[in-house]
Amino acid sequence: MNNNDHQEHNALSMMYGTYADILFVLFPFLVIAIQRMWDGNLYQTLLRPDLSIAAAILAGLAIGKFVLGLVIHRDLGRYKERIVFFIALTLFLVLGPAIILILSLSGGAKAPGFVAFVQPVLLIVAISLYTTAVSIANILGHSAQNLAVTGAENGHTTGAGRQQPRPAPLDLPRRTGSDGY
Repeated sequence: MNNNDHQEHNALSMMYGTYADILFVLFPFLVIAIQRMWDGNLYQTLLRPDLSIAAAILAGLAIGKFVLGLVIHRDLGRYKERIVFFIALTLFLVLGPAIILILSLSGGAKAPGFVAFVQPVLLIVAISLYTTAVSIANILGHSAQNLAVTGAENGHTTGAGRQQPRPAPLDLPRRTGSDGY
């Protein structure tokens, strides 16, 4: 398999994995929608906080992926501002409005009609941002691997051709037992 086929295979696998994540998040909400459709109240799904909850979950997952992309490799610091921008965009466009809608719709007051339009849009934006986050994390991960391979090829190795060791894990102090536990 040549390099182009390998990249295409990786992109396709990433796409399937990303949409599988999205489908797993949306599955319980699909079950709720089917039950409401069975009861003849499908429109009520648009006026309940269900879609905002799904959007908030996907926004949280997107922020996690953006942070993963941010910390995946130290040499990728030049992308920090872009990733922080996407984190802020996710908070501003999805997570904030989703939380406001969840709280407002859970309060029991009659939902205004625009909520039926805003919630699906919010969910679509959340799906788009999550997909973008996975792509960015994947691209940065491949960039980190390429930097490591390039570094190894350019002689940035330790004796006998081994790559430089990873930094030591965080060394946390152990409990001494003097605190009564």
